[in-house]
Order: sequence, then C-alpha cells, then structure tokens
Amino acid sequence: MNRLKSAVIAELPKDVVLPNYDRSQLKPGIVHLGIGAFHRAHQAFYTEAVLNKFGGNWGIIGSSLRSPAVRDQLVPQDCLYTLVERSGEGEKLQLIGAVLDTLVGPENPAALVAQMADTTIKIVSLTVTEKGYCHDPASGNLNLNHPDIIHDLEHLDKPVSAIGFLVAALKQRFEKQQKAFTLLSCDNLPNNGEVLEKVVVQFAEKISTELAQWIKTHATFPCTMIDRIVPATTDDDRRDIEQRLNLRDEAMVVCEPFSQWVVEDKFADGRPEWDKVGVLLVDDVRVFEKIKLRLLNGAHSTMAYTGYLSGFQYISEVMEQPAFVNLVKTYMAREAGETVSAPAGFDIEAYKQQLRDRFSNKALKHRTWQIAMDGSQKLPQRLLETLREQLAGKGHIDILCLGVAAWIRYVSGVDEKGNAIEVSDPLAKELRAACDVNQGNPAAMVKAVVSIEKVFGSDLVNEPRFIATTTGWLERFYAKGILASVQDAFE
Repeated sequence: MNRLKSAVIAELPKDVVLPNYDRSQLKPGIVHLGIGAFHRAHQAFYTEAVLNKFGGNWGIIGSSLRSPAVRDQLVPQDCLYTLVERSGEGEKLQLIGAVLDTLVGPENPAALVAQMADTTIKIVSLTVTEKGYCHDPASGNLNLNHPDIIHDLEHLDKPVSAIGFLVAALKQRFEKQQKAFTLLSCDNLPNNGEVLEKVVVQFAEKISTELAQWIKTHATFPCTMIDRIVPATTDDDRRDIEQRLNLRDEAMVVCEPFSQWVVEDKFADGRPEWDKVGVLLVDDVRVFEKIKLRLLNGAHSTMAYTGYLSGFQYISEVMEQPAFVNLVKTYMAREAGETVSAPAGFDIEAYKQQLRDRFSNKALKHRTWQIAMDGSQKLPQRLLETLREQLAGKGHIDILCLGVAAWIRYVSGVDEKGNAIEVSDPLAKELRAACDVNQGNPAAMVKAVVSIEKVFGSDLVNEPRFIATTTGWLERFYAKGILASVQDAFE
C-alpha cells in the first residue's frame, strides 16, 4: 500500500479537508518539542486553521527528544497526516500540512539547538508531559539531581532534556545579541508558563547569571490551558484510515470534535492569529485552567485508576456504570465544584454535563491505562491542590481520598486478580517498594506512600482527616474490590 505524501494528495477522497495554502512556500516560525499525538491534534490543528485562513510563515518544525518513532511516521509522508475527529455521529477527516519537518534530538542535538536558535523561529512550544520539566511537582523547583539535568549542565552542547535544549538555544541568541523567542508550554500543569520559566531560569543560573537575567528580561513564558481528548492511535485506527484513503498513513491522529485553547497574550516576537480561529487570548489563564484541571483532569485520573482496577479498558466503559456516573457527578458538584468559580458568562453546569458527555463518547477508545500513566507527576495538580483547599476550608474530601487510594492500589503493581500492572511512572520503583514493604497493612501503605515528599510535599502526611479517609477507602478496596466499593457508595 502506498504511503500518504504530497504527490498523492489529489487521490484522496473528496470528503477529506485539504490545506488551501502552498506548502512549498511555507517557512517555519515555530519549533515544537514533543511532537506526539496531542500536539498534532491541538496546537498544529489551530496553526493549520491560521494558515488556511491567513497564510503567513508559521510552519512547524517538530522534534522528538527520546525516540525516532514519530519522525519515522511523519518524514516519509512529507510530514502530512490525517486528523480524524470521531464522535457518535461519525468522522471528519482533515489533512494537516502545518508540520514541515521533524528532528530527533538524540540523533543530532546540535541541529535541533541550531533550529531553535535561528531567528526565523518566533515560538518554541512544548508538550513533553509533566515529567519532561525535570522538576519536583510538590515544590515546582528544578530537580538538580535529575540525571538529564546533571548531564545537560555538564554537556550543554549536546542536551537531552527539554530544559537543556531551551537554554542551549537561548544561550546562542544571548551570545549573538538576538531577540529571544516565546517559550509556550502546552502541558497540563497549573501555571505552566510560570513553572517553565522557573525551571529554565534556575537551569540558566547554573550556566551564567547574565544569561539567566537576559532570559527573564527578554523571553516570555505565557501560561496556557489546553483541552482535547486524544487517545493513543492504534493499529486498528491505521487500518481503518487505510481503507478510507486507500493509502497508508502511519502518522494519523484520532481525537474528539471538542477542542479548547486559552493562552495568555504575552509573546516576545509575534504569534499566529490564533485568536481568529477559536483560540481565546486572555490576560489571565488561571480561572480557566483551574476549572479544567480540577473538573476534567481530576475526574479523568480518578476514573482511570478506579476504572482500570475494576476491569474496564476504556473511559467510555467506565461511564456506562451508573455508580461511576454518580461518582463523577458528585465529585464535580462537591469536591472539585466547591473549589472553582466560573468567569462571567460561563455556564459551569453546562460545562460539567459536556464533560460527562465527552467521557461517554464510545467512538473514542481512550484507555484507562493511558490516562493512568505518570500519576506521581499528575496527582499534585489534579487532586492534591484541591485536597489542600478543601482541608483548609473543612470541605468535602471523600472522593479526593478515594482517587488517591485507588492510585496507591494501582502503583502497588498487582491488580485484584493477582496479575502484574505495567505501571508507567518515573517513581514506579519507589512507589512499588513503599507498597511492597507494607502489603497487608493498608494504613501503613498509605503512610509510606504519602510520606514521599516529591509527590505529597511534607504537609499531607500530617493531615489526620486525609490519612484516615484514604486508609478507609484502601481497606475497602482490599476487602471487597474497587468496583463493589464504588457501587456500594454511589449506586
């Protein structure tokens, strides 16, 4: 089967939306670190809309910082790929042409740094997941003991971390007295721009105080809120699209129709006209970010751990269970709902219902295991900040503790049938060890895991209400299983 590429665009079915600009004339203006499925379904999607409507030199140079897999999917296809919006009403197919090339950091670090340092690049954006910031999620500080950071401070000419690549490129601009670029975090972190600025400046200070000061003065770090459900692409997805296109598309991406992007309008050297294609440019992202992280992401993580351990492969299957629907409704109304307030004109009750409808989309095969990844990096912003706020105000914490207990049960590494769980988490070994040494004693297990300051800080282990409620849930999970525990509590 022939691969998708520029030469065969004319052969595509008529219902595929095509680029209406001349790709051969498009020049790059953005470098994106971490060109996974989410970027291709979200930021590249919005940039494609700008190019289709207004043109401009905002082509994207993608990069992988770990594996050549995405490069090997994209480059043989001239970096074209199909975006498949999937819902119960059917599919919409769009060919995205905004990506011009994809580099692989480990293969040639200098080439990626040089591309970022080129002054044609106005924005360097990131989707490297929470763990890609090499920071302590509890404090927000750069983890100077992280092996990638240790390496990059000693070998900035061949960095391996996103932070090292960013500082290496900014250093070249600083030395040549050129303009800085905008550093645009698109990861699910509260105040993500501020987090990125903090770790970049802390890294730069280890190189040169002058460089760090120049970055603080000339570079900008807008905060953003991103939202679109993008499941991992499967072989079945690729086979389906091959039948639709009569071409092989190794880089295709599946997503839901809904998409939202809120961006702090703070750019060092210009930006695409994203605000004219549906992006909300604002002075302060925090209110939108808080609503999304607590209502969507907090519920998502809780469903992922409880759903996976209850035997459900997909989020839509979890939402077919009345007890889980009631759990999510209660969480949104109570634990998370009590800590968020809506901006003027924003119907938060309609938003909650929209979230539940999105979770129930059977056309999206969003795996509970995928959402459960990297929980040690996600829980601080998705559940623990809400927990701290509720503890301080003596609010409801029951479902928050349920989510934490389910995560502890999950990272113990053994499911309810005695099968091994493939726990994908940078702290997987430390978490498993804390659970193993206390097996058979849920109270000791909770104490041991909550004592891990990189996740929980130093305060929560001393909160008796949190410890007691979390322990109570974990005891129930071991006694009767998660599904039965949730059904008893929420049916």
